[in-house]
Amino acid sequence: MISLILVVVGLALVAIGVFFDFVGALGLLRLPNFYTRLHAATAGAIGGAVVPMLGASILALGAEYLGPQRFFLAGAAFAGSILLMILAQAGSHALARATYISREAPTAPIKYDALEERGRGGP
Repeated sequence: MISLILVVVGLALVAIGVFFDFVGALGLLRLPNFYTRLHAATAGAIGGAVVPMLGASILALGAEYLGPQRFFLAGAAFAGSILLMILAQAGSHALARATYISREAPTAPIKYDALEERGRGGP
């Protein structure tokens, strides 16, 4: 009974990840500039990769036919999802900061720019 619940929860998390991937792909196509597209890509990476990996981890725990290897699979998927959750945000921040400093992408729809204000001696 518990293995069935774990499988259903794992499959639900994988389905939620598919939704986040779809929304992230739409954001990449529809959003106006680099920074908003980068936000969509990061949200798609977190929701579309981390959540399904957590679902795969739970699925592995529910798959009793795998024997003791299921704990290894669950631990590896869980550790990978935690690493991806940390590294995707750090990578997108590094991309956005480097692009902003080099002025490679226009910041057209931004109404308030705290980094520019800080550069002029603001708070």
